Amino acid sequence: MTNLTFKQLRYFEALARHGHFGRAAEACAISQPALSQQIKALEEELGGGLFERDRRQVRLTRFGEEIAARARDVLRSLDELEGYAHTSRDGQVTRLRIGVIPTVAPYLLPGLISDLTRLHGELDLNVRETLTPKLVQELSEGRLDMAIVALPVSEPSLTEVALFTERFVLVRPRSDEGKPAPDREALREMRLLLLEEGHCFRDQALSFCSTKPRTVQSRDLLDASSLSTLVQMVDAGLGVTLIPEMAVAVETRSACVAITHFRAPEPSRTIGMVWRKTSPLAKQLSQIAEVVRQSAGALRQADGTRATEAG
Repeated sequence: MTNLTFKQLRYFEALARHGHFGRAAEACAISQPALSQQIKALEEELGGGLFERDRRQVRLTRFGEEIAARARDVLRSLDELEGYAHTSRDGQVTRLRIGVIPTVAPYLLPGLISDLTRLHGELDLNVRETLTPKLVQELSEGRLDMAIVALPVSEPSLTEVALFTERFVLVRPRSDEGKPAPDREALREMRLLLLEEGHCFRDQALSFCSTKPRTVQSRDLLDASSLSTLVQMVDAGLGVTLIPEMAVAVETRSACVAITHFRAPEPSRTIGMVWRKTSPLAKQLSQIAEVVRQSAGALRQADGTRATEAG
């Protein structure tokens, strides 16, 4: 087997991930015919069909699934080798692929990106916003260098560094302004608006409402895909919600709502950074963690919020 190339493996991985020739070609910045030709050449080289094709989508064959697992390992090792080579030459990070959960990204990223580009002017920065399970998967597959998530992730292959802890606040209609904060029992009786399934913030909010999250009646819940939608739903009189403090300034500036802090013990979450334990960027990522911590501190100071440093 002498004609197999890393480029073909990257094209193969993109097609396996997207399940569509057009989207995979766009992700690889090549034409669809060129991608098809390279996939065909790879199949001939490997001696078996990698994909089942129909008009709507592309699926991996069983042989393709086996190859995909090995290709990801090869490409991750290649990325780590390239990263090691870059950092060994000058000790600087030249490319950084960051993943961020949706309940952090809109609020932390503007200041963080500004700080990173100021400190590392030549940095090629790529940002991905999605849910924690997807970020962990992409970290494991080598498609991300680091991720900013709610801890703990508890993935043995990842290093976790706690950055800061922030409180959750209650968002109620403006007519409730000045009323005492409800306790857990009272909150369970309210119509609670939450993020849709899959968001870790949803689970954290439910955990505060009850030691058994599933005891909250599903008929009392309304789901949304973003914190912004939740706050607007409160403004419309559909119920109440919880949001993290870092989101307050952005999400409430155009909504007629009241913000209430809970009595101790307040609900909160710890935000941290995770990366692969085998990453050649480990030393640099530890330094970047400090930049993230400082950016978050500046954000909290600007918003007038309180949060305690972690670790």
